[in-house]
Amino acid sequence: MDVSAFSYDEAGLVPCIVQDADTLEVLMMAWMSEESLRLTLERGETVFWSRSRQELWHKGATSGNVQKLVELRYDCDADTLLALVNPAGPACHTGARSCFYRVVE
Repeated sequence: MDVSAFSYDEAGLVPCIVQDADTLEVLMMAWMSEESLRLTLERGETVFWSRSRQELWHKGATSGNVQKLVELRYDCDADTLLALVNPAGPACHTGARSCFYRVVE
C-alpha cells in the first residue's frame, strides 16, 4: 500500500501503536506523518512525528533504544498503524520498558 493512501488526520498524522514482535507487549503509541512512515519503511527502524517539537523523531537516535521494524500492519479503515518491532531497549522516556506501565484505579 502506498503511504499516501492512509487516512491521515487534519494535521497529516496517523497513530501508530508499537508492539514487541516477540512478546506482543504494547510498548508505546506515537504519531506518523507520510514522511516518517516512508522513512520507517526505508530505514527499517521507527521514525515518528513529534507533535510537541514539530519535527521528525527517529526513535533511539539519542538514547540508542532503536526499534527495528519487523512488520508494519494497518487496520481495516487504514487510519491506525501497528508496528511490530525488536526494541534495543526501553520504549518509554522514563526508562520503563513500555509507556503503559501505570494502572487506572
